[in-house]
Amino acid sequence: MKGALSGIKVIDLSRMLPGPYCSMILADHGARVIGVESKRFLSDDLYLATLNRNKEHMSLDLKTKEGLDIFLKLVEDADVLLEGFRPGVTERLGIDYPKVSKINPRIIYCAITGYGQKGPYRDMVGHDVNYLSFAGVLDLIGEKDGPPCIPGIQIADIAGGGMNAAVGILLALFARERTGKGQFIDISMTDSMVGFLPVPLSMFQRYGIVAKRSDSQLSHRYACYNTYETADKRFISIGAVENRFWKNLCELFDVPEYIPLQYDDDRSGEIISFFRASFKKKSLNEWADILKDQEVCWGRIQSLPEVLEDPNFLSREMVVSITDGNGIAQKALGIPVKLSDTPGSIRTSPVGFGENTLKILEELGYTESEVERFRERGVV
Repeated sequence: MKGALSGIKVIDLSRMLPGPYCSMILADHGARVIGVESKRFLSDDLYLATLNRNKEHMSLDLKTKEGLDIFLKLVEDADVLLEGFRPGVTERLGIDYPKVSKINPRIIYCAITGYGQKGPYRDMVGHDVNYLSFAGVLDLIGEKDGPPCIPGIQIADIAGGGMNAAVGILLALFARERTGKGQFIDISMTDSMVGFLPVPLSMFQRYGIVAKRSDSQLSHRYACYNTYETADKRFISIGAVENRFWKNLCELFDVPEYIPLQYDDDRSGEIISFFRASFKKKSLNEWADILKDQEVCWGRIQSLPEVLEDPNFLSREMVVSITDGNGIAQKALGIPVKLSDTPGSIRTSPVGFGENTLKILEELGYTESEVERFRERGVV
């Protein structure tokens, strides 16, 4: 079955996490994605194989005249060009949007950067933790009265860069259906993280409350939205925001007097202490058996190995088995967007660095002798 993006050709110049995550989404849904990288980047050891399923990959040095010529031929019939260089780099390489769009006016050119194509932070270097910092997100993560805590996943890279880039590309593809023209997409991962602040902004504007680490309505301030240690030193989460769920929890623990005190600041410390002591009386599995049929909004706090064996994720194909190039089966993360008529699929295992270089060059019309000359000169 063809995916929703079958027939779309994507050239991905990006590296590391944000761009390759975006192009993986596009590839999972049927786009032909060709990753293009220079062998110079191999020394950084930042080639994430898990992001390169359903893709093709070629090595190409854009700093050589031949490499640039090959690349410009490659984008002549492309639908999307994705890059993650710092602002100004593509212009120096001769592959910026004005030049590429002259060759292919229909191309959708998406640039992912830390701070965007314009603004006073434009030329700053950075990584996920820095984007979270400037955007005010990191200030809200960590223990109360403690230092900010770096999350164990790359939120700005994946949600801010990869996902927003995918959204932007899909919007631009839709617009092109109407206009016939491509466009430039400017994705700033820091912008995207600022966009994650609607709840803190709403609380600030409505009540003058500045959100603080582990001390807000949705972060440890109240017993109804908190985490608790169990008898076996595991943890459970409670997310009983609505009063009806809080009521169910209080009745289960035989403390109906706490029902009207859900958001009482004067009693919140007392109520949290009660639930902390109560949850420590049983193991996580015991609480799971007790809560599984209760409407209280609870969750096991699971490790990665547990997630990979979770029956819900297995049944929803969010954990699947794929066979690598050596015939060895290994677990892979599934496709979260479930489309009924044009579902995404995992068709090929992660591609190796430069694995499809010869095939792609042959498609572009280069002969074996030309390809060999490219190799000798370090073009590919």
